[in-house]
Amino acid sequence: MFSGIIEETAKIVKIEKELTNYHFYLTCSFVNSLKIDQSVSHNGVCLTVVEIDKQNNCYKVTAVQETIDKSNLGFLKVDDEVNVERSMTMDKLLDGHLVQGHVDQTAECIGIKEVDGSWYFTFKYDKDKGNITVEKGSISVNGVSLTVVNSLNDTFSVAIIPFTYQITNFHCFKIGSIINLEFDIIGKYIQKIMKSYLEK
Repeated sequence: MFSGIIEETAKIVKIEKELTNYHFYLTCSFVNSLKIDQSVSHNGVCLTVVEIDKQNNCYKVTAVQETIDKSNLGFLKVDDEVNVERSMTMDKLLDGHLVQGHVDQTAECIGIKEVDGSWYFTFKYDKDKGNITVEKGSISVNGVSLTVVNSLNDTFSVAIIPFTYQITNFHCFKIGSIINLEFDIIGKYIQKIMKSYLEK
C-alpha cells in the first residue's frame, strides 16, 4: 500500500528482457536502505526488489508480461526517470490517498498548460475499460496522488504545483506521453456494487 506521495525519481541504468519478463535496474538515493522482497512503487506499479548492488548503487525489479501490457513500463528506456515510493508503514502520515500500486490502465497526455507558475495536464483514457473519474476525486498518475479537475467522459485534468513538477517525472511529460492510471479504490468498489445492483 502506498500514499501517492513520491519520494524522488529513480534513474534507469539498465533494462534486460528474459522471455516475457523485463528486468529493470535503477539507481536512487535510498538504494542502501532497501531490502530484498521489499515493495517499491515505480510510476505507480508495485514491484518487488529482487537484487541490490550496493557497489554500483542500483537495485533490480522484475515486471511480468501482464504488468507490461497494463502499464507504461514497456516504454521505458535507459536514463528515463521513474517516480518511486517505498510502501507505507503504520506510523506514516497518509498525506495522499490509498494507492495499491495496481495500475488499471494507461492514458495519453493531450494537454499541458502553464498557469502562473503551476501546470495543468490533461489526459485521455479508454472509457470502454469501465473506469471513471469524478470532479475533486482522487486519481494516481504515474504513482502521484492527485485531485481530478475538469472530469469528462474520457478525459480529465490535474493541477501540478512547482514542487511536484520538479520532484516527479511530470517535468518529463510531453504531448503524447503515455502514463499510468490507478483509479480511486473506494470509487471502484462503489461502481462495482452499483453495477451489480442495476443488473438485478
